Amino acid sequence: MRMMLKITVPVEAGNAAVEDGSLPKIIQGAIARLKPEAAYFFAEGGERSMLFVFDMADASHIPQIAEPLFTGLNAAVSLIPVMNAEDLQKGLSAATTQR
Repeated sequence: MRMMLKITVPVEAGNAAVEDGSLPKIIQGAIARLKPEAAYFFAEGGERSMLFVFDMADASHIPQIAEPLFTGLNAAVSLIPVMNAEDLQKGLSAATTQR
């Protein structure tokens, strides 16, 4: 299932992770595990934030995805199922057919 992972890192934890060099390692590890189709990095509300869109094969992968972010960055993590335009069209076609 296509998922959007939103990560928000508190300023103090982010600053410490930049200073000790762990921030890029944790982010690179997430990218290597997720193999996202899209990755975006931005500031939101004064905090470091990231969005990754990726395919999650099974819900049992959630701890493998989230725990390094929780423990390494004290991050807030949100996982949200998402669709692209093709998925939406397919879903709408199926919904219309069922009427």
